[in-house]
Amino acid sequence: MLYDLVNAVWRKSSYSGQGGDCVEVADSVPGITPVRDRKTPEGPCLMFGTVAWASFARMVKIGELPSD
Repeated sequence: MLYDLVNAVWRKSSYSGQGGDCVEVADSVPGITPVRDRKTPEGPCLMFGTVAWASFARMVKIGELPSD
């Protein structure tokens, strides 16, 4: 499935590190959470279902997955 991300509103993920290794997510696309490398915004992005992304983020936050 193709998604139009031209008007997506990107933000730095709160789970990104403080250095240059940052990811951006777009919360404005219904049903999915696109994730991209902040250093190459014109490059490819990964698409996650919103439930899967929320579960992943929650697991990182509570320490179930390594954050670095």
